[in-house]
Formats: sequence, C-alpha cells, structure tokens
Amino acid sequence: MSQTALITGANSGLGYALAQALAQAGWRLGLVARDPKRGQAALEQIRAATGNDALELFIADLVSQQQVHSLAEAVLGRFDELHLLINNAGTAFRKRHLSPERIECALTVNHLAPFLLILLVLDRLKASAPAQVIQVGTRIDTALDLEDWNWERRPYRMLAAYGQSKLGMLHCTFELARRLEGTGVRVNCVFPGVFRSNLGKTDGGQGFFWQAVDRLIGWALPRPEQAARGVLRLVFDPSLQGLNGAYLWNGRPIPAPLQARDPEMNRRVWELSLALAGLSEISYLQVASVAT
Repeated sequence: MSQTALITGANSGLGYALAQALAQAGWRLGLVARDPKRGQAALEQIRAATGNDALELFIADLVSQQQVHSLAEAVLGRFDELHLLINNAGTAFRKRHLSPERIECALTVNHLAPFLLILLVLDRLKASAPAQVIQVGTRIDTALDLEDWNWERRPYRMLAAYGQSKLGMLHCTFELARRLEGTGVRVNCVFPGVFRSNLGKTDGGQGFFWQAVDRLIGWALPRPEQAARGVLRLVFDPSLQGLNGAYLWNGRPIPAPLQARDPEMNRRVWELSLALAGLSEISYLQVASVAT
C-alpha cells in the first residue's frame, strides 16, 4: 500500500518540486494551495508528468485559523492514513498585516498555521506510525521578542518578522519532538538552502524588491528541484530515519539559533503558540482526540 503525504504550498516552487518527487515515488498526495486555479493546474501537471492519479487538492488560505481547521477536517475526512506532513508554505510581507484573528500575517502563515495543522492531524499521524513531520525552516540567527511577537510596539521589518516567525516554528519543532518521543512520529526542521523561490513575490506588495533580487542573482541560484532533494533526504535516506528533533541542511545537523537551544524557551514559545492558536493544553488534548 502506498504511503500518504500532505504538503502545504504545493502549487509552486519548493512545494511543487516536493510533490512531484513524492508522486514520482508512488506516494498518495494531498496538495494544499491557496488559489484553486493554480492548485488544480499544479495537480494536473504533476499527474501528467508522473502518471500518479492518487493526488488530491485541498484549498486553504493559511492566514486564517478557521481555514486551517477546515483544512484539517477535510484531510481527516479523505485520508484514513497520514504518514508525512510537510509544512512548506511560507511568506514575507513588506508591511505589517493582520490575520482575521488580529495576528501578524507572517507569524500566522509561517508558524501558527503549521503549528495548528500538526495538532489537528496529530492523532492520524500517530495512528499511521511510523510517520513524520518535516518543517521547512530558514537559517536566520535571530531571537524572539516574546513581549512584542505581534509587532505592536516595534517598527515592522519584513526580514526580521520573517526570521522570527520561522524561529517560532523551530522552537515548537524541538518542543514537539520531546513530546512525541515513543509515539512513532518524528518531527524535524530542514533548511532547504538558498534557491530560486516565489517567496514574497506576490504577497505584501513587495514584488518590485523580489523581482530586482531575482534579476540580480536569481540566475545563479539552485532550482527548487535541487532544494527538494535535500528536504526529502529525511524521507528516503535510511541513515536519517531515526532522527527526531533535528535541525538539518542537506542531511547534516546545523546549529540552531542560541535562543532555540533553550528547552525552557521552547516551552514558553509552545505555550504562547497554543494561546495564539486559540488552544490550551487541555483543549489541545480534546482536539487531538476529536481529530480521529
């Protein structure tokens, strides 16, 4: 029986390359996209290229927690098993924007949406074990300001907000890995390297900036397909099958930002993330139970 994977941001760039590689390997796939037309076009292109008919499209705008809940419900309704969740979708904004829940949008899309999605499908991953979650991170050495995570007091800076949102993901990767010991579900964070990406080209109105960057150095950057191979080493490389709670680049451990190495900070970020996602430790356990 083929294994089942769910990939966010699967209609272009790295997500598309990941989906195509897994489809070629015979996996059953759920592709998560924000735009129905682009998502359907990506699904049809992957199907034509690989001959894999076991592809399903899920539409969700990850800036909305309500849509993340609906996405999880749809996934659990269609997939009896889930062996792999790749949280790939990411974005950056030139200006501060707020989600429907009044949370800064880079934080919402890059951290809280994958955090919430994991918790909502976690029991299905456990029931399908061995299973794993792969978080697509970045390599920006920064620290979280937990007193102003929502950028209410500080001047908003796009790259700083992006870096902090991805650091939030890394904190919770480490905390979740500890909590999942012995369950058969692994969670790791992978830096895919610098490659030609759609990051920021359509979100937040900063298209001219990213187009200029692309014109200057884009030709020299690796293609998403090359970055995808590094991410998927966690799936296909036997030497990496036992890893849990690792931060990797092309199959090799890399140093996490100093703040993320502190288990107490991991716990604090976890608890703050639960609150921002509208959950508590008690309600999270109830969600995990209901999700099955």
